[in-house]
Amino acid sequence: MADNSTFDPFNVDLTTADPTEIICFLNAGENEYDGRLGARISALFVLLVTSSATTFFPVIATRMKRLRIPLYVYLFARYFGAGVIIATAFIHLLDPAYEAIGPASCVGMTGGWAEYTWPPCLALVMVMFTFLLDFTAEWYVEKKYKLGHSHDGNVENTITTGGSDADHKSHASQSHQFLHSADQDNTAAAPSAAAAAAASGTVGSSSDSIDAEKAAYGTAFDDFAFREQIAAFLILEFGVIFHSVIIGLNLGVAGSEFNTLYPVIVFHQAFEGLGIGARLSAIPFPRNPSKFLKALPWMLCAAYGLTTPLSLAIGLGVRTTYNGGSFTASVVSGVLDSISAGILLYTGLVELLARDFLFNPERTRDGRRLLFMLVCLFLGVGIMALLGKWA
Repeated sequence: MADNSTFDPFNVDLTTADPTEIICFLNAGENEYDGRLGARISALFVLLVTSSATTFFPVIATRMKRLRIPLYVYLFARYFGAGVIIATAFIHLLDPAYEAIGPASCVGMTGGWAEYTWPPCLALVMVMFTFLLDFTAEWYVEKKYKLGHSHDGNVENTITTGGSDADHKSHASQSHQFLHSADQDNTAAAPSAAAAAAASGTVGSSSDSIDAEKAAYGTAFDDFAFREQIAAFLILEFGVIFHSVIIGLNLGVAGSEFNTLYPVIVFHQAFEGLGIGARLSAIPFPRNPSKFLKALPWMLCAAYGLTTPLSLAIGLGVRTTYNGGSFTASVVSGVLDSISAGILLYTGLVELLARDFLFNPERTRDGRRLLFMLVCLFLGVGIMALLGKWA
């Protein structure tokens, strides 16, 4: 770090001064805590309630049939949440990472940090690492359950043996594409059930829309799909929790900007929780799960709901000593934000957009519903990006 012990901010010659000393002086902060302990404690409970409620809602909607949640309410939660995840990666993670350890920051101008642009590098590493984990999980499941990629196998079969229509249909029936989306209708497994569900318009009725869409996988594919998708979800939640820790800590020690950060972070965590819960609700858990798997969705929702309040509590514990602008704090927050950005970039673009919209051959053929899903997606992106103006 640049030595500012001899730097005189009141007597600076811009033609000879070291830019690093100037930037480090401007970035160096002090403890900004300015009281309002009661409001900060209230934020802890408000965040606990809103984060937990929005995260649990999509999961409850698919499991408690008595609630009869309208289908379009569930679709809004799921695809609005997907947009939130994508915007969070770019606006709320990658941009703050550049501010903390990017080339124009004090950290980014110091020592080895100045040798390379680290935020995109760390994000890239996590994108590739997440891809490797995702690919390994999918490859393992396909190998264990003798599944294959129909589009690749059919081409090879046609070229080498001529491939009969019967072979083509048999192989296609085992396509891994059935494993990737839990809300599509008109599938080979249960077309009549899905159609009836679409007509009912509610979640929790006798022909439950969400259950019918999950039936698209077919009972035989439930276990396969679960093993693939739960690994990707755990990676996603891991990245979001990293981000939530930093948010809670900063809110606990914020100074004059606390009045702005408080409501913005409440909305931020609520929307992000909606994305987490919606993604979790789409995972096809086994029909006869163990006690642990029955409890797992609730445990994962609770983990997200508790993270920011607990981090805020820690922030309140160090409220008079923590300096968010210090060199060490900048390194930690910058690295964690970069890592989280890479995880959410892969998950948002591949797991949410590509698999649900582009590469899913069984996506809904209902034009009205598809338009609604796209509007919700872009609304989530837009609102979450707008919140980046304040936090």
